[in-house]
Amino acid sequence: MATSAALLPALLLLGLLGPAAAAAAGARRAAVVCAGSACYTAHAGKLSAAEAQLHCSRNGGNLATVRTEAEAWHVQRALAQLLQSEAGLEARNRKFWIGLQREKGKCLDPRLPLKGFSWVGGGEDTLFTNWHKEVRNSCTSRRCVSLQLPLSPQPQAGSLPKWSEGPCGSPSIPVSNIEGFVCKFSFKGMCQPLALGGPGRINYTTPFQATSSSLEVVPFASVATVACGDGDHGQEQHFLCREKAPGVFDWGSSGPLCVRPGLVCSFNNGGCQQDCFEGGEGSFRCGCRPGFRLRDDLVTCESRNPCSSGPCTGVATCVQGSHQEDFECQCPPGYQLDASQRGCVDVDECQTSRCPQECVNVPGGFRCECWVGYEPDGRGDGACRDVDECAPGRSPCAQECTNTAGSFHCSCAEGYVPAGEDGAQCQDLDECADPGRGLCDGLCLNTEGSFRCGCLPGWELGADGVSCAPGPTPAPVASSGPPRGEDAGDGAAQGVASAPGASPTRAPEGASAEAMATKGPSLAPTYPITLAALDVQAPSGPPGVRMEPSTRHPRATAGRGENSDEDFTAKHSDEGTDGQKLLLFYILGTVVAILLLLALALGLLVYRRRRAKKHEEKEKKPQNTADSYSWAPERAEGRASENQYSPTPGTDC
Repeated sequence: MATSAALLPALLLLGLLGPAAAAAAGARRAAVVCAGSACYTAHAGKLSAAEAQLHCSRNGGNLATVRTEAEAWHVQRALAQLLQSEAGLEARNRKFWIGLQREKGKCLDPRLPLKGFSWVGGGEDTLFTNWHKEVRNSCTSRRCVSLQLPLSPQPQAGSLPKWSEGPCGSPSIPVSNIEGFVCKFSFKGMCQPLALGGPGRINYTTPFQATSSSLEVVPFASVATVACGDGDHGQEQHFLCREKAPGVFDWGSSGPLCVRPGLVCSFNNGGCQQDCFEGGEGSFRCGCRPGFRLRDDLVTCESRNPCSSGPCTGVATCVQGSHQEDFECQCPPGYQLDASQRGCVDVDECQTSRCPQECVNVPGGFRCECWVGYEPDGRGDGACRDVDECAPGRSPCAQECTNTAGSFHCSCAEGYVPAGEDGAQCQDLDECADPGRGLCDGLCLNTEGSFRCGCLPGWELGADGVSCAPGPTPAPVASSGPPRGEDAGDGAAQGVASAPGASPTRAPEGASAEAMATKGPSLAPTYPITLAALDVQAPSGPPGVRMEPSTRHPRATAGRGENSDEDFTAKHSDEGTDGQKLLLFYILGTVVAILLLLALALGLLVYRRRRAKKHEEKEKKPQNTADSYSWAPERAEGRASENQYSPTPGTDC
């Protein structure tokens, strides 16, 4: 039984906590589940995520974390209690806020289990997740996670609520289907529930202003109000859960409460946790089974193994000491003990640079990643090898690809220049576009990936494929045609062929020695010029190979003096090329088009002149004064009335 001396410290501390106790007495009842070293409360209310977090923080907690599957089951139990008391929530699709959020500007990270979200109470990543569907990739707004309950009135026993992410809402714009939120409160220790040895009621008021009559464990600093008897007017007793020693918490009372003579072990097992032994004269005592020992409250039992009470938290494991009464907490690989020596914290292995390139720390370990342009070598030790972007079937370059360490480089063959935004394409370089480069002494013709040089008629391409030298002099044609001056005038329309049999060192007739020594394609004033001998077809060889047209005819003549009209005509026909015909076709087409335009313009001018002339003649034609009058019909003379004013009858005047 609790004595007045035992109650004095509790009541004194209760007086110090008067304001909190008074607030707790008027607090709205909430669903509460306490387990381990934390309590979870479920609340109904259409609030935004920020308002829900504010409500939890005012009582010393945060929106609930669901770091492990065990925590997920505790949260589900709290929600099940709330749904039993709130019948209005049964028919709707329900969602409840938890403390998993992603701030604005932080994007989705699909490599992490939490996808870039972090817990409000601290910590960015946990191994346990329960996403309802694929997380939306959005960085422009704040996103919050809620627990989505099934449509059934009660959560199914074999399934946990799924995680659903969405907008966090605001006080003015609530989020649809949000029915409430779940809070979590952590404590340094817990007390076992008080035991009743007879009729009575126990009501626990927690530090976070929640009340409950049935808790598996009671958080530190909670107040227990005990009323013995069957009625509501029994005398109340108050007890405070306090820390008796480091890591040891109790109510400061011994023995069962509300014991009534005659009932002993028959009522609630006498309030004993395990065994109840009746004595004489209505007395009894509590006992423990083998392997356990009775606590100081003379009611509850604890294992002789100090690890049975679960003193280690999180992923820490309790190991019993050699004296059977001491213990130590040990951490799995990748963790180390925290300052309390009861829990574990993650070790950042990347601080020691274990990876050759990129190291990513994860809870309890790390993983190695490769830089861009590298890939894992497959040995499993984190080593990376270069990716050959220029391998067949993978090259992004149009022509030449050079692999480098972690990258690659595109280049073009001779005669081409890089093109495109990334420089991976190639386009032909027009070597003849800039006359100042002086690639050819004569004519320059651009080809795909290259160019070639040519010379005007009467000149011959040199062995270097660039320079032009005076060609053989054509033999004079015996003709009784017009004089030399007329021949010179007609030379612009006639192709002149070089005589293959002529000496290349002899200047044409009428050419000076200075013109003979000139390297460029300059001709004697009286020598006719034509492009008949230039082949304009592109070479069929590979890019970079320069094709050089030849000005020599393949058929050799017998002698220099045999220059008849028939030979000249045949030679002229052989030297004609497709380029000459195409040029002549373009010239004739242009002339015809110009003539048609001139004829159209002339016809339009004549038409306008005739029209203007007709208009002028019409304006100059004299106008008759009678045009404005009409002739009246003649009347018979016999019927004409006489003028009464006439002095002589029968006359007008």
